[in-house]
Amino acid sequence: MKKGIHPDYNLVVFKDISTDYAFLCHSTVNTSDTITWEDGNEYPLVKLEISSDSHPFFTGKQKLVDTAGRVDKFYKRYGGKKD
Repeated sequence: MKKGIHPDYNLVVFKDISTDYAFLCHSTVNTSDTITWEDGNEYPLVKLEISSDSHPFFTGKQKLVDTAGRVDKFYKRYGGKKD
């Protein structure tokens, strides 16, 4: 490989902030956050909003979204005709 054209490929911890699920894998992502992993070493940390541990497709739990309430709120705020 040519020197200086490829990003660093290191071990990184990815952590789902909604479920505290974390996993360690290789990545080229750069981050300033760090975390001490189970093996006692310190690794860069990437915080995720959703992962396989919290995604409805993988968990089988669907969240109901109150779309009717949002529509009413929109019409109340901005006016308009409701169907």
